Amino acid sequence: MKKMKISIGIGVLAVVGLLTVAADHIDAPDVKGGSSDITDFYAFQGQNTDNVVFVANVQGLLSPSATGNASFDENVLVEINIDTNADNVEDLVIQAIPRDGKMYFFGPMAPNAPGLNSTILINATQSSVDITPYGSSAITATNAGMTYFAGPRDDPFFMDFAQYGEIIAGNATSFNNPGADTFSGTNVMSIVVEVPKSAVGGSGSINTWVESKRKQ
Repeated sequence: MKKMKISIGIGVLAVVGLLTVAADHIDAPDVKGGSSDITDFYAFQGQNTDNVVFVANVQGLLSPSATGNASFDENVLVEINIDTNADNVEDLVIQAIPRDGKMYFFGPMAPNAPGLNSTILINATQSSVDITPYGSSAITATNAGMTYFAGPRDDPFFMDFAQYGEIIAGNATSFNNPGADTFSGTNVMSIVVEVPKSAVGGSGSINTWVESKRKQ
């Protein structure tokens, strides 16, 4: 689970270009490298400054040769959680689940119940987008003022793990500039949704985190 706080105040200059990120490419053995393994979660203001963009990446460290055969797991729900009143409980969720070459989205809407277990919000705003094949131009879809994408993308997270190891070992005191991108040439399966700020709290701050949930 990746969690962060983001300011979404409309017209506040301090949030222009804001990017918040949580990343974790090394997970427990049960999920590491698997279809439910979350690598990154990003939240940032859109080019349209009335919107906020959420990006959830799964299945990290895919080589180019493996990416062509990679796919979203139809038994895994990716759920973006949004807390609008700072009590660390989700007030809204955006759900994404694949079926037959499409990614289906539900929400944002209040969950039936907060917590680790979820049901699909069939009464929420429903949208879908064709999953973009590897090597193809991005396919997007727009519905009810929201824009969607799902498909493989180059891993955007930058980390110099070799230099990090040197720092931890006491052999170096800082990162190099420029550093070496450990994730260069690797890909992720990415889910992107851009929504109006008015649909997820309007102004002020939100807490946001992402979970992957496997069908039981």
